[in-house]
Amino acid sequence: MDDAYPSEQHAALMAWRKALRSELLARREAIAADRLQVWRKAIDRHLQYGFPGLARGVLAFCWPIRKEYDARHLLRRLRDRGATTALPVVIAPRAPLLFREWHPGVDIALGKLDIPYPKAGAALVPDTVLLPMNGFDGEGYRLGYGGGFFDRTLEALADKRPAVIGVTYELAAIETIRPQPWDRPVDYVVTERGVYQRIDGKLAFLGAPSDAKGSSLSSPVCYADEIAPGYFGEDPAER
Repeated sequence: MDDAYPSEQHAALMAWRKALRSELLARREAIAADRLQVWRKAIDRHLQYGFPGLARGVLAFCWPIRKEYDARHLLRRLRDRGATTALPVVIAPRAPLLFREWHPGVDIALGKLDIPYPKAGAALVPDTVLLPMNGFDGEGYRLGYGGGFFDRTLEALADKRPAVIGVTYELAAIETIRPQPWDRPVDYVVTERGVYQRIDGKLAFLGAPSDAKGSSLSSPVCYADEIAPGYFGEDPAER
């Protein structure tokens, strides 16, 4: 990365992205919890109806932080229909992530930022990744937290690259992240508005698949208020 980008230019880019990231995080964290619940349920529906294949294979996701979209509600339903759900594990700085199976009851540890990860288990190769985004641009590039873990992971999985679905809110849309050679775009973006697909290097809005008639999926998504406190492994007293 350092050889591919002059150090002064790289430093300027990182400073610009850091400032943009802070602005986008502040924008997201200012949204009221009830509004985020409405958006989360909309994203759940778009994923459920737009991607019926998520109920098969290994589905990786990220434990939500800082008011990110919370996939755990939808994943409970998908596990009931056969999905294997997995969380990323940081092995070392600047190294690709690996993925281990997670479901409520799996023994977890806390990593950086107190984000849970499975303590043990076989490494899995995901078929699909639900990837949170602090920002996304019209070419499908993602602004994350600056560690570069997912870019390195997708490069390492080039021989069996999973489908990558970026999940976020419309307020995260930006003009550009000024993508560089090491950045990897997502295949789809799903927001409360609906589904975007990256086609010929640009995001195309496909609509809201939950509005479609005749879906083969008849079972409703199970929401958090229908789940016993502590189901996700959190402290029930903090709910």
